[in-house]
Amino acid sequence: MRTIAEINEKIRAGRAVVWTAAEVKARTPELGVEAIAQQVDVITTGTFEPMEASGAIINLGQTDPPIKIRQCWLNDVRAYSGFGAADLLLGASEESEDPEAEYGGGQVIADLIAGQKVRLRAIGQGTDCYPRRSFETTIDHDSINQFYLFNPRNLYQNFIVGVNGGDETLYTYLGPLLPNLGNAVYANPGAIAPLFNDPDLANIGIGTRIFLGGGVGYIAWEGTQHFPLQKRLPNRTPVGPAATLALIGDAKQMSPDWVRGCYFQNYGASLMLGVGIPLAVTTEAVVAACAVTDDQIVAPIVDFSIPRRVRPTFGLVSYAKLKSGSITLEGQRIRTAPLASLYRSQQVAELLKQWIEAGEFLLTEPVASLPSDRQFQPQDQRSPSALNDE
Repeated sequence: MRTIAEINEKIRAGRAVVWTAAEVKARTPELGVEAIAQQVDVITTGTFEPMEASGAIINLGQTDPPIKIRQCWLNDVRAYSGFGAADLLLGASEESEDPEAEYGGGQVIADLIAGQKVRLRAIGQGTDCYPRRSFETTIDHDSINQFYLFNPRNLYQNFIVGVNGGDETLYTYLGPLLPNLGNAVYANPGAIAPLFNDPDLANIGIGTRIFLGGGVGYIAWEGTQHFPLQKRLPNRTPVGPAATLALIGDAKQMSPDWVRGCYFQNYGASLMLGVGIPLAVTTEAVVAACAVTDDQIVAPIVDFSIPRRVRPTFGLVSYAKLKSGSITLEGQRIRTAPLASLYRSQQVAELLKQWIEAGEFLLTEPVASLPSDRQFQPQDQRSPSALNDE
């Protein structure tokens, strides 16, 4: 129907027609897929949810005399310093060394993006060319060189619903799960989420430009635990955790509105992150995939009271039912709650739409497709004798 280059020309000229995924879903019953595909050039998607498999690369610049950093802390949160002399990798889920702080890498990243001062304490190796052995200072958004997010696993294509069939409250990455099936928590925002609208990753790939944390980012690679071979419904949406993406973007362009540190009680630190992906309407199939609604996608209900890698499930439930506020398990009505912000997820899609309509955001052609054949490999302990046999 149209190419990305042709869509970009329309964006530059201010003539591109852009709808959010929610608008497509609302108007498909009235207009049909074919009519929407003829009219719309770009469909925007979005989410705002915790993404703890995120991190920041920070270059500090050199001190005088120079230092080869071997250990480093930012607001008492340990940063990895094992490459280069003044480069740091700060993980969003790294914990403060103060056990009472309820603070971690996600908060440090958010503080830097918000322009706040961060305490830095470093220990150097001490070499002929890097003689300094310690350094303390404060850094901020403007006093460091490169500061970018590199997130190895974001945007799970579907996830799980957590419940607790045991007798005590469990503190998890989904938040507190109340005993005796007291609540159910789901992480994915459902049908408006980016990868539910491109289930076979046909429209995106390495190099796709995206909305990341209020700035511009890119899909850098497949995400860790990328599992596109997950079982799928006839509409191609997965029935559980499936594809993931690795994302990269300049944190100096990002906004504290869309990057926020968070902390889960008795579990740890994470990062709330807004991510939006534009989908170029190059064929009718793009619109057909975006027409999927919450009653047509499902997630597995998983019992966290069994502390094993493979936990028992209570079957599948639709996102429409989850968003209704309650589900029924074993004859019991259970309250449901989203971990993602449904309202702010929609705001991401709306903001990305505004950028494109204003000519401030062009689409990119992927330079390579994302793999569609990755298996998910679990990890089991092996004895020394088993290693020797290999």
